[in-house]
Amino acid sequence: MSLVLHDTWSRSLRPFVPLRPGPVGLYCCGPTVYDHAHIGNLRTYVFEDLLRRVLEFGGHEVRHVVNITDVGHLVSDADEGEDKMEKGSRRAGESAWAIAERFTAAFRADWRALNLREPAEWPRATDHIPEQLAFIAELERKGFTYRTADGIYFDTSKQDDYGHLARLDKAGLRAGQRVAMGDKREATDFALWKFSPPGTQRQMEWDSPWGKGAPGWHLECSVMSEALLGFPFDIHTGGIDHREIHHPNEIAQNQAHSCSTDSGARMWMHNNFLVDRSGKMSKSSGEFLRVQLLIDKGYHPLAYRLMCLQAHYRSELEFSWENLAAAFTRLKRMVHNVARLRAEFGHYAPSTSSLAVYRSRLDEAMSDDLNTSRAVPVLEELVADKKFSPADRLALISEFDQVLGLGLATLTREELRIRPSTANVSETDIAEMLEARRQARANKDFAASDALRDELVAAGVEVMDGDPLGWDWRLSN
Repeated sequence: MSLVLHDTWSRSLRPFVPLRPGPVGLYCCGPTVYDHAHIGNLRTYVFEDLLRRVLEFGGHEVRHVVNITDVGHLVSDADEGEDKMEKGSRRAGESAWAIAERFTAAFRADWRALNLREPAEWPRATDHIPEQLAFIAELERKGFTYRTADGIYFDTSKQDDYGHLARLDKAGLRAGQRVAMGDKREATDFALWKFSPPGTQRQMEWDSPWGKGAPGWHLECSVMSEALLGFPFDIHTGGIDHREIHHPNEIAQNQAHSCSTDSGARMWMHNNFLVDRSGKMSKSSGEFLRVQLLIDKGYHPLAYRLMCLQAHYRSELEFSWENLAAAFTRLKRMVHNVARLRAEFGHYAPSTSSLAVYRSRLDEAMSDDLNTSRAVPVLEELVADKKFSPADRLALISEFDQVLGLGLATLTREELRIRPSTANVSETDIAEMLEARRQARANKDFAASDALRDELVAAGVEVMDGDPLGWDWRLSN
């Protein structure tokens, strides 16, 4: 089926057609590496990995680029405050260069934990300073810049359609303006180059024709996407927060630099927010939600991936420990059932019925703007459908997993079995309770069985009844 994707630029579903023969160009706005990524950030990369997998499953080669922002991102999107890298350096007591290395490594570890495919390139902003200087010089030559006391700014008044991606009301912004603008001419104007404050030396600064300083945040993506994917390329992605400021500014630069109305990408795609009612999504909360915290509380990272896949990428997704626990249970049941199929492999003749209906349903769901909320239940039906042999089901489950990336073919009991970290119960006690409960069930003493289940749950153990392999699962919430 034809792949249909939602294009933010047109606010419509459009068939995906590559711009040119050869690899599909996919650019993903990456992290600012001043701290660990929280799981709200990481929902974006689960979405982008899914998009890449669907494209590759459909026969396309994909050139996937994820940038690393290691300079230029100010603490305010309105070009106010200090650079996030400088702030992170001061908080950590390390150099900005050192924390960039440390948190880049941490981000890539989270990336692997969520079973995201490695991109073709991880370009860093600091490795492309000469190209960014040349880009600013070209914008200046074409009359799109002006100088203030603190930097070189892009003049958005020169573009009648500035902010189209966000459906921005520039006149309304002027009428309701309540923010200090400094020397900026318009509230929407943004920094291309920020000067180092007089009498100070930044850790990350470079000489330029306009004075010593560092690039603005939006510049790097215009420069690196063109350098690595050409202009224009196929798909640019990011979180929905990028739709409002970062991506409109990127597009403004692209159009001014190319002297065209081309936004730089054939399609712009954005995933919606992960919402956390507890307030721990923010990094200022201390124990903010990140992959390691999920692991510390007893959840495999792929439970979070499945939680994301249970909702459509354009819908808001609420995080709660209850939702994560439900996704973890769902993942464990799938892994458990796939393991049973592997154990039965070879004991059944090939099926005479056709599995084409399942393949068609997967294709239909994913072609409909990556509708994973429909695809996951289809996978579960396939796993449980005894009309087909284990061998046939396993073969098609592998195809599903190429798209959904849940690791069903490789995850093991030990990888998902989380031992209780706080319960004051020994492994020997747990084993004895499990055996006592099995015996109670065999004797149809269901009152005793239920009482033992309650004790096991209090100890952090979830028992999967009816399991011929005798698996038990450990939770630690």
